[in-house]
Amino acid sequence: MSLFKVKNSWSGQKFPHPPGRRPVAYDAFNLRTGTPLANIMRLGAGLGPLFEVRVFQQKFVFVADAALAAELCDESRFHKNLPPAVAALREFVGDGLFTAYDHEPNWHTAHGILMPAFTKSAMRGYHETMVETVDEMFAMWGDRTGPIDVTADMTRLTLETISRCAFSRDFGSFTSPERHPFVDAMIAALMTGMQKSAVEPIPGGKRIARRIDEANAAHLAYVDELDDDLSRERRASGARPGDLLDRLLDESHPQTGRRLDDTNIRQQILTFLVAGHETTSGALSFTLYYLSRHPDVLARAQEETDALLGPDPDAVPTFEQVPRFRHLRRCLDEALRLWPTAPAFARSPRETTRIAVGTDREAVMTPDDWAIIVLPMVHRDRRAWGPTADEFDPDRFLPENSRGRMKNVYKPFGTGERSCIGRQFALHEAILVLARLLHRYDIAGDPDYELQIDERLTIVPKGFRLTLTPRTPNSRPAGAPASDEGPADRPAGTCPVAH
Repeated sequence: MSLFKVKNSWSGQKFPHPPGRRPVAYDAFNLRTGTPLANIMRLGAGLGPLFEVRVFQQKFVFVADAALAAELCDESRFHKNLPPAVAALREFVGDGLFTAYDHEPNWHTAHGILMPAFTKSAMRGYHETMVETVDEMFAMWGDRTGPIDVTADMTRLTLETISRCAFSRDFGSFTSPERHPFVDAMIAALMTGMQKSAVEPIPGGKRIARRIDEANAAHLAYVDELDDDLSRERRASGARPGDLLDRLLDESHPQTGRRLDDTNIRQQILTFLVAGHETTSGALSFTLYYLSRHPDVLARAQEETDALLGPDPDAVPTFEQVPRFRHLRRCLDEALRLWPTAPAFARSPRETTRIAVGTDREAVMTPDDWAIIVLPMVHRDRRAWGPTADEFDPDRFLPENSRGRMKNVYKPFGTGERSCIGRQFALHEAILVLARLLHRYDIAGDPDYELQIDERLTIVPKGFRLTLTPRTPNSRPAGAPASDEGPADRPAGTCPVAH
């Protein structure tokens, strides 16, 4: 698919843009260094709620304002669209759940088939596998000396968790000193899409894009073959473990009766393997980074784990206990506010409409136009989050502090019917991992480390290491509460602020 099909004219309307724009190339020279998200946050600072960046003939319009983002999250008026970087991934994952357009039948079919895989009863079935996978990570750490590479180990953990829970496949992440070649092939494939989306608008870009494809053809072929092997092996074995792969292979949409063909099954497998571990790995890593930088918040988190799990450092939360780690959940929510691991999504109107009416950024938007909501900017908008919006403060998610907050301003899992189908899976896994890790270990980061962001399809901390020291949990004091006040059965995937 040519990325020129996703041009974004906005009927010739112009918006604030970075200084230094040049003829022909426009803002391209502002993007020569750095990474895409870092560049947009840097260039967009101070430009207002709606700004543009133009690279040759491709126009990008960005939303940095919480109120405008909330307006674009109104499902009755707007829907998901695919900006060039996501559209480029269609060559890799086709019309999988993440990259499909709303009108494509495979999205509706896959969504209907897979939704039952993320009900509360299904989640209960994944809990023990999650526990066993964490045990293997702890065993691996027991054989190590020195600090751990947090993002690398969280990636191993989350890849194993999604592959075992969804496809009953063991990637051997904790039995081999080297990470599984799927990870390298996946990263190369994702970078292929990002690189092509960056170069195709420039003169000679199509030729460069072909060279990128040629350089990464082996990675793409490997990933496709691995995904097809999962399906072939399952069909040949006749086994029915009742996982997500079984649903993809054997189930049909409950209303339409449609089934997925083998090509789309491969694309859905890949979508889940990628999205199901990349986002959670980043969420865990960012949360651990902020906990290591805020000893008071960390101490409260360990008090909570001790109160719920008792004096045994090997204690395992039950399925019912996971939603009771409310302080930990707020820590996770706050880390995802500052650094949402899926940092942007695009929206288009269902019909021609006016946006930001009554403000100095009022504009007309047609169904052919799209705007990219930049979540790290929206999540830092002081009009929604207050004067400390740039600071890490989990208590901003306490019920009394969330009341009255602007709706639709917290969107780390996307919005509407196209929001992440696996968000409850990710949140349950993340809280379980954090609770066990902090109950078992004291953590300390390098005080000289400065947070760096690694950008792929998602964002993760780069080069962040922790020293782990086995700890002895405190016995729960007599009369100490088991958790924060609130209903014990709040689903792990319930979002903490109004949408």
